[in-house]
Amino acid sequence: MRFMILIKATKDSEAGVMPSEQLITEMMKFNEELVKAGVMVAGDGLHPSAKGARVRFSGDKRTVIDGPFAETKELVAGFWIWDVKSKEEAIAWVKRCPNPMLEDSEIEIRQVFTADDFGPALTPELREQEERLRAQSAAKQ
Repeated sequence: MRFMILIKATKDSEAGVMPSEQLITEMMKFNEELVKAGVMVAGDGLHPSAKGARVRFSGDKRTVIDGPFAETKELVAGFWIWDVKSKEEAIAWVKRCPNPMLEDSEIEIRQVFTADDFGPALTPELREQEERLRAQSAAKQ
């Protein structure tokens, strides 16, 4: 099962405050444990929302909204993609994680959909197309 682990933003991360050398060292050690255990698929930190944008959809209309965004507690400062056996295993790994922020923080755990989750709406033709696109994407990396 794949899970996206979302590191929630804080006032400091949104202000562009960078982590200390000690925190970077602790996070690198944790990432190394994840890699050695075969759990980590990907992971990165994100720039503050001031450098981002959102696109709002309304029918066929698209509206671009430039950052920063107001509700810091709803923003993401970083992420991992993990491949684990269960949500419980993902929770256990998160509990081992150093606090990723200089202040109180939160990490959210969300399961990633698989093709089977879409049921009959993902027809054999669409499934084949999805598999082909994944293979092409992997080949370009």
